[in-house]
Amino acid sequence: MKWFITPRELRRQGVLGMNRRNTHMIAALNPRSRYPLVDDKLRTKEVAIGAGIAVPELYGVIETNHDIRHLPTIVGGREDFVIKPAHGSGGNGILVITGRVGGQFRKASGLLEDLDGLKHHVSNILSGMYSLGGQPDRAMIEYRVRFDPLFGQVSFQGVPDIRTVVYRGYPAMAMVRLPTRASDGKANLHQGAVGAGIDIATGVTGHGVLHNGIVDRHPDTGAPLGGITIPDWGHLLELAAGCYELTGLGYLGVDVVLDRDLGPLILELNARPGLAVQIANGTGLLGNVESIDAQAAQTALGPAARVAFMRGLALRE
Repeated sequence: MKWFITPRELRRQGVLGMNRRNTHMIAALNPRSRYPLVDDKLRTKEVAIGAGIAVPELYGVIETNHDIRHLPTIVGGREDFVIKPAHGSGGNGILVITGRVGGQFRKASGLLEDLDGLKHHVSNILSGMYSLGGQPDRAMIEYRVRFDPLFGQVSFQGVPDIRTVVYRGYPAMAMVRLPTRASDGKANLHQGAVGAGIDIATGVTGHGVLHNGIVDRHPDTGAPLGGITIPDWGHLLELAAGCYELTGLGYLGVDVVLDRDLGPLILELNARPGLAVQIANGTGLLGNVESIDAQAAQTALGPAARVAFMRGLALRE
């Protein structure tokens, strides 16, 4: 079912539009000097580790085409790993290797790639093919998350992540992004993943969004998207809320994965989170934004208190 609603009705429902997001949130609350902390995934890792926040282990970094000769050593003996651009966006350029078949590497889609193909992909990353602004980039090789079986029935091959939109340090809205066959196992909505809304108060999932259409089941598995309870939800919200102090960004997307062995890991931070989270939750962001503005004007709260405020607000709605 597509979301066909008039602009007037969108405003009435408190839907945040792109123009207001860009001017009142990104431009007003995100100092340009802080962008490198989130646009460079290597710096994000360093900052998170320094703050005691768990992230996927980094196996190696390739910075020049000459260094590509080190790739066999970096991935040698590893059955699975992820190759990604340090300055990538929108999930572009991320190559997920889930295993080996003889001398070849199995991608999340099930297709096979040889070592020369991996080297070519790394070379494309270095050229800036996937980076913000097309600038020369670095290639990261890191641990492949083994996702919590909680999402086993609503994910196709790849790793789901939980995106929390944090406004002025408050977790304003959240969804779980679920890979599909069309997204090639990546949890990115622009590439065809499903986003299922999460109730801030309870941590329980609801319906989802797929290509701006509302869906109740995963397109590949057929399993219902709603009714999944995210474990330790309060802790995950505090982790997201604390990224406000970590980055100094007032409008922020925090992506967390639940590893079956390691627990919550910060995957990425985003200074320009999109707005599909509103469709996934069936409600607009503006109401929460206004409540947060009113609360923030009264007193400064720590991450735990900000989470408690939002969960209480959600229960009253």
